[in-house]
Amino acid sequence: MSQTTQGSNALKLTEAAIMLALGTVLSLIKLLDLPYGGSVTVASMLPVIIIAYRHGIRFGLLTGFVFGVLQQLLGLNTLSYVTTWQSIVAVILLDYIIAFMVLGLGGAFRKMSSQAGALVLGSVFVCLLRYICHVISGATVWAGLSIPTTAALAYSLGYNATYIVPETIVTAVMAYYVGSMLDFRSATITRLVKTKETSVSILQWVGGLLVAVALIFDVRMIFAQLQNADTGEFDVTGFVNVNWAVIALISAAAIAIAVFMFIVSMKREKVRITD
Repeated sequence: MSQTTQGSNALKLTEAAIMLALGTVLSLIKLLDLPYGGSVTVASMLPVIIIAYRHGIRFGLLTGFVFGVLQQLLGLNTLSYVTTWQSIVAVILLDYIIAFMVLGLGGAFRKMSSQAGALVLGSVFVCLLRYICHVISGATVWAGLSIPTTAALAYSLGYNATYIVPETIVTAVMAYYVGSMLDFRSATITRLVKTKETSVSILQWVGGLLVAVALIFDVRMIFAQLQNADTGEFDVTGFVNVNWAVIALISAAAIAIAVFMFIVSMKREKVRITD
């Protein structure tokens, strides 16, 4: 093996170790934590997605596998709720190993010309795959435990959406942000050189983040009414208890402010170009 190859492998392993550590720390910062498993974190999956984007799907899957093992170690208490060895194996695979290993597919769109767009699509794609893993686990392993046996699939679809939807939003927004700021295609991660066509002002960023926060708030308010806090059971009739007026007000305000910031930013850019 040549020194160049050894150096390249060492760099990949070092980056993977750093990103795994970062992802693990971010997974401990929870914006929302559900009583029967599942949480919304500060884009804890994004570091693994970035590794997959930089070094390809094969290395990404390996990194995702290690991340899944780390998440399983952090969630060992989950195994205390299942009794048979088959259930234990299923939980380990579906809720942890496979669910996080699929993050390695986050680099599936790395050939796109837009790095930010590729990271966003990759993030949404792997979040969907992770959601499917948790839904299958909920409708099978957890049916009769934390999920009612009757209509287990419908309940699992609803329950897992309570955290995967906002988690996807957070991850996609952060993916677009870092994808527009840093160059992950170069040998070493450097600051991305912006052009007039790709430059995004701070006002546009703030506006976009504001809308994302409003969406997360809306999802949290809606799904909080669809889950019984005592039993954890999913109840679709809870829609009538949602404070739709507050949701509409917050969403409208966030969108209006974001549009205003975007317009002001565009006007400033036109004036700068004219000058």
